[in-house]
Amino acid sequence: MKILVTGGAGFIGSNIVDGFIENGHDVIVVDNFSHGNKNNINKKARVYNIDIRDKDLYKVFEKEKPEVVCHHAAQISVPKSIDNPIEDADINIIGSLNLLECCRIYGVKKVTYPASAAIFGEPQYLPVDESHPLDMMCGYGITKHTIEHYLETYSKLYGIKYTVMRYSNVYGPRQDSTGEGGVVAIFCENMLENKVPLIFGDGTQTRDFVFVKDVVNANIIALTDLNNGIYNVATDTKISVNELFNTVNILLDKNMRPIYKEERKGDIKHSYMTYNKINKECGWEPKYSLEEGLKQTINYYVSKKHE
Repeated sequence: MKILVTGGAGFIGSNIVDGFIENGHDVIVVDNFSHGNKNNINKKARVYNIDIRDKDLYKVFEKEKPEVVCHHAAQISVPKSIDNPIEDADINIIGSLNLLECCRIYGVKKVTYPASAAIFGEPQYLPVDESHPLDMMCGYGITKHTIEHYLETYSKLYGIKYTVMRYSNVYGPRQDSTGEGGVVAIFCENMLENKVPLIFGDGTQTRDFVFVKDVVNANIIALTDLNNGIYNVATDTKISVNELFNTVNILLDKNMRPIYKEERKGDIKHSYMTYNKINKECGWEPKYSLEEGLKQTINYYVSKKHE
């Protein structure tokens, strides 16, 4: 199968590219390298340095004629979406529409798309399922949810199948601590450098962390299954930030104590998601425990440090 992956040089996208290639697929990467790293890209993938908003994006489709588009290119920073909502919407909505128009014109059969737990806001009940009311607290959440509607509409109008996957907090190799880096990356990179990590609030806030290889597996399944639906990709478990810090401390054989800072405005206190729907429809479930995932993640940061 010929698959075009947008954002294929990024943390999640590049891992997905590897998974597709390992499964025998022909992969094209589109990335503008605003945050992605060329070193992340599998050498078997063909790469185009282009922004999804670029009017010449159609030339990639004209040349490559992909059957499936896996759309991971996005503006992912919640603070940036608040500070500059116009740019956030330009990338995540207009850029995605530019992509969808290319899909329509050049006969793409399916689009897979990662939405975000940010669309749920403060949970009304736990675990959060796909029917949970939406209460976006930032522009980022609004833009990610908007594309869910466009995908449904393009499916009805033009017959393009889609799969939306709402990820919980993804972590793993290639995530970095800069920009909108996840807390796992921040803890690991800082502690390996003997820098004391910050925790905002009292650390009792809980999250659902899903390992990137489990996310890759969901994307591989979505190539052929899960048509025209929305699915949580999560672990149905929760861990506090304090517990996460202690686990990383032990795995790194450190004895550090975090520095606690004032809670950030708008941060959700408790959140975790059920994967019951995707499990019932295709059997997907997370294969990696948090400890297993953290060990692989730490090994990556250790090897990176010694490069």
